[in-house]
Amino acid sequence: MHPAHHARATPDRPAYVMAESGRQVSYAELDRWSCRLAHFWRAQGLAPGDTIAFLLENHVAYLPLLWSAQRAGLIYVSISTGLSGGDVAYIVQDSGARVLVASARTAALAEEAAAGRPALRRFTAEELDALTASLPDTPIPDEMAGEDMLYSSGTTGRPKGIRRPCVPGTPIDTGTPLVALVESRFGFGPDTRYLSPAPLYHAAPQRFSMAVQRLGGTVVVMEKFDAERALGLIERHRITAAQWVPTHFIRMLRLPDAVRAGHDLSSLQVAIHAAAPCPVPVKQAMLDWWGPVIHEYYAGTENNGLTAIGPEEWLAHKGSVGRAMVGELRIVDERGGELPPRAEGLICFANGPEFAYHNDPEKTAAARTPQGWTTLGDVGWMDEDGYLYLTDRKNFTIISGGVNIYPQEIENWLATHPKVGDVAVIGAPDADLGERVLAVVEPVDWVEAGDALARELIAFAREGLGPIKAPRQVDFLPSLPRQATGKLYKRLLRDRYWPVAG
Repeated sequence: MHPAHHARATPDRPAYVMAESGRQVSYAELDRWSCRLAHFWRAQGLAPGDTIAFLLENHVAYLPLLWSAQRAGLIYVSISTGLSGGDVAYIVQDSGARVLVASARTAALAEEAAAGRPALRRFTAEELDALTASLPDTPIPDEMAGEDMLYSSGTTGRPKGIRRPCVPGTPIDTGTPLVALVESRFGFGPDTRYLSPAPLYHAAPQRFSMAVQRLGGTVVVMEKFDAERALGLIERHRITAAQWVPTHFIRMLRLPDAVRAGHDLSSLQVAIHAAAPCPVPVKQAMLDWWGPVIHEYYAGTENNGLTAIGPEEWLAHKGSVGRAMVGELRIVDERGGELPPRAEGLICFANGPEFAYHNDPEKTAAARTPQGWTTLGDVGWMDEDGYLYLTDRKNFTIISGGVNIYPQEIENWLATHPKVGDVAVIGAPDADLGERVLAVVEPVDWVEAGDALARELIAFAREGLGPIKAPRQVDFLPSLPRQATGKLYKRLLRDRYWPVAG
C-alpha cells in the first residue's frame, strides 16, 4: 500500500500528529503536500535516480518531503542535524545530492555545508511552502518509487552511505519487507497509533514511520524526547505501538515513582527497542513495569539481515536479541570459518538482502566473508537454539596485555550503578599493556564527579566483573557524545586520548 491509497479511502484520518504543536496532517493533506513537492522537484530538473538531501529536525514538513522524494523516484538522503558542518558537507558531496533542503533552524548549518558548491540548490522547508503553493496537488505523470540512502552513524569513522538496489520504474505502492514484518510480527495496521520519539533522520524512526503510513496508521512525532512527556503522549493519544532505545528506557525508569504511576499506559500493545544494546537489568525493569509488550530486534541501516525476540522468549533467553527473521545467522572466526554454538566471533548474515557502501568498494568488500556472507562488524555468539547474543563492535574491542576485552559488558554493568547517568568504555593507550580499560562516566549528579566516585566505580566493577575487565581509570564528562538513537560517538572519546600517544 501507499499513503495515496489511504488519501482516497480515508482522507480525513490523521497520517501524523506533531506532539508539541498538536498539528495534525490528514492523509489527504499529506498526499496533496507530497504531490506539490514532487512537481517542484521535476521543475528543478530532478529526474528519477537523482539524489536529494534533507537536513531537518523533526519538522512538520519532514514526512511530506520524504514521500515526495519516494513518489518522484529520487534517492533521498536524510542527514543528522547533530553533525558538524564538515560532516554534512562530506555527506552532501559524497551522495551527489543536487538539492539540499533545510529548515529555518538548520539553515546556517546548511549554508556552512554548501560553501564552495554553487551548483547545489538550497531551500528551507518554510520557503518551499510558498514556492509550491500554486503547483498541482495531483500526482506527477511519471511517478515511480524512490529509495532512501541513509548514512551510517559514523561512530568509528566517516559516515558511509548505504545503497540498496533500486529498480527504475518500480510502482510507488510496491510492498517492502519492513511493512510485511511489522504487519505480521507486531500487528501494525490502520488502527495503529505509533509514537516516534527519536529523530526522523535516523533509519528506524524514518522507515518505521513510513511503514505505519503505508498501512494507514497514525504516527505521533515527538519534536524532542522527554521521558515524562512520552508517558503523557501514550496516555493522551492512546498509543498502541512505539519504538525506543535503551537510553529512553533508562530515563523513564529514573522518573519518580509517582510520575511513572500517574499515567495510563494500558493502550500500549507493542514497545519495540533496538539501535543499542540494552542492559539486562534495564530491560527486566521495563518488563516489570509495562508487562509483556516489549520486543527487540537487531539490524543495521545496511538492512542485510534481522533478528527479533518477543517478551516471553527473552525471559527464557535473557540478553539475547533473538533469532534470524531476515537472512541466516552465521558466526565466523578471523579467517571466515564458521564457528559452533557459544563460540564468540563476527556476526554475519547469509542469504540476506544485498547492499553496498556508496563510493567505497573496499569497505563493501570488507563487509563480506569469502562465502559472500555480510557483516556489520559486530561480535557475538549463538546458543544451540539459534538465539543471538551481542558482545560488542569489533572496532571497539580493547586488547589489554594480549587479552580481548569487550566494552559493552562493562558498560552494561556500570550503567546499573545508581550514581551513573551514562557511561562509555574505551581502550586508552598504556605503555605496559598496550591498552587499558577506561570508563568515561556521565554522573547523575555532577557534584559527585571526582576521585571518590572513581574508586567506588572501579571497586563496583571489580566485584561484578573481576579485575581483568574492571576499568583501571575512570574519567568524568558532563555529557557523553551520544546520538538520539542511543549510539555513542566513541571515536570522539578515543580522539581525546590517543592523539596524545602519537
